[in-house]
Parts: sequence; C-alpha cells; structure tokens
Amino acid sequence: MQSYRFSRFGSLDSLRMQDEAMPAPGRGEVLVKVHASSLNYRDLALLHGHYPMSWSDGLVPLSDGAGEIIALGEGCRRFAVGDRVCNSFFPEWFGGPFPLEQAARQYGSNLDGWLCQYKTVSEEALVRVPDHLSYAEAAALPCAALTAWTALTGPQPVKAGDTVLTQGTGGVSLFAVQLAKLMGARVIATTSSADKAEKLKALGADEVIDYRAAQNWGERARALSGGGVDRIIEVGGQGTLEQSLAAIAVGGEIAVIGFLDQGGAALDFMRYFMSGATLRRIAVGHREGMEAMLRAIGQHKLRPVVDQVFSFGEARAAFEHFDARRHFGKVVIQH
Repeated sequence: MQSYRFSRFGSLDSLRMQDEAMPAPGRGEVLVKVHASSLNYRDLALLHGHYPMSWSDGLVPLSDGAGEIIALGEGCRRFAVGDRVCNSFFPEWFGGPFPLEQAARQYGSNLDGWLCQYKTVSEEALVRVPDHLSYAEAAALPCAALTAWTALTGPQPVKAGDTVLTQGTGGVSLFAVQLAKLMGARVIATTSSADKAEKLKALGADEVIDYRAAQNWGERARALSGGGVDRIIEVGGQGTLEQSLAAIAVGGEIAVIGFLDQGGAALDFMRYFMSGATLRRIAVGHREGMEAMLRAIGQHKLRPVVDQVFSFGEARAAFEHFDARRHFGKVVIQH
C-alpha cells in the first residue's frame, strides 16, 4: 500500500509518497481502507513550525480521515466489515474532562495520520458515519466540526435565540455557522471579503461584518446583537481577543480555539474582569461529543462545505492550495 510521510516538517519538499507493507489488525483493532482525508490549519502550523504542541518528524500527516472497515482483529465488537467510519481526533479520549496526557496522542503530529491508503486503528478510536455523507464529507468532520460542536454545546449549550459570533471562514468557523443555525441561534459572522460575505449569508449567517472596514467590529457585533453576543467562536487568539471582549455579553462565553492572529495587545485583565465573560479553551473534543454531533448531523442531513477535492496523487497540490488561503470550505484528498 502507499502512504505519504514528512521526512521532516518545514518544507513540502519533505513530503514523499512511499510503498509500505499492508498493515494487519491486532487484537481490538480494525483495518480501514481510507477513502478520504482532509486538511486543517494545524497541518499548516506543523508544516511551518508554528504548532504549539509536541510533534515528531517522519510521520504520516493529517488528523482527519474516513473509510471502510475491511478486516477485524480479534475481540472486535463495535463494528462489522463494511461499516463506514471516520476517526475521533483524540484516539483515547472517550468523554469527561480532557486528560492532559492525550495532548501527545494526536494523529499527524505524534501518531501516524490518515494520508495513507490503509490504516490499522483501535476500534475505540472510530465512529460511524451518517448514511447521507460521502467519504469526502465525512473526512471533513473529526477536527474542525467537532471543535465547533464542543464550543457550542458545553458546559452551557447554546440555546435557541442566542447570538453566536464566528470569525472568518476557516473550517471551524464555517461549521460553527451551520451548527449554530441547527441549534436555533442567530449568527453574526466576520470576514474581509465581499464574495465570502455572500457565501456566509447563503450558509445561514444572519449578519456579516467586514472586519477591515469596521476595525472596531466588536462594538458593531454588540450593537447588532442588541447588547452583547452570547457565544464567540474565538479562532484568532491574541490578535482578535480584544474585539471579542468588546462584543461579548455579560455572562457570555468566549470559546478560545485558535491562534491564527499573532498580533494585538496582551489581555487587558480589567477589561476581561469587567466583561463578566468566561474564557474557555477548546481542545477539539471527545468521542462522546463526536457521536452526539454525528447524530445531529444525521438527523438534519447537514453537509460540510467542501471547497475542493484532490486525488491521492495530488497531495502536494492540496497542501499548496490550502496554504494559499483562498479556499472556502474544507480541502479534501480522495484516496
């Protein structure tokens, strides 16, 4: 079988396709024929040396994959041959508070990822895919969709009638728009592109703010929400947190997800204190959350936004397209 590996992070020249022995499932494992995998911002952070967590060279990249189970190891009971599955981002976090040791158990950074044709994996690390989704759509879910779901659902879930603010048009933000609308929320989105603004509205956003035209977009979001936003999907980090504090309602929550924007001032403690807001750091999510999200996606027949699908032999082109940052939706590699 064939797989891709980075001999070392830092350059796409280090990404190579190679022949490897067909894996065989051990006890409690299944063999998955991987049909699709998708890219996330973390893959670019790893490539360019900006990933803040641990990583190792020489691994198969990508944290997200979907495929078909073609063989069972001894003792497997969760699945049958032929089942359609995708992975849970953290293979050993099944529910409850985040166990810190799981930070060093991530596909594509510490463990071999999903940019391969076949993969053996513990059956406990997989979830069933809703019937209406293609493999390419299912491969878009493990990181970005679950991160958005976790940000919206706990510990105080978004309620119908709440206002949710999303930032930009990355994978997490687009899923947050879709899932927040599914929950009955009102969505305010930000972007700097008129074309993307129209796409956000078509996806369900009720209001879109051009954050370059309105540099104090936090105050604009507060005004549009009638007194403050209930939940903010904070993907920018330090560079956007000041505006998020301006937008948040008293008692609202800022779900801190990303580190896309490295600019901005340090956190103004008194402003945060007076806001009455909660800052909650999101670590993607656990299997229980993934299964709950997939039930909702299946019930409502929600479909991920897929920007472009590349063939397995075009993996480098997929990385280049994603790195150009002109996409709207997930970039997927079809195996």
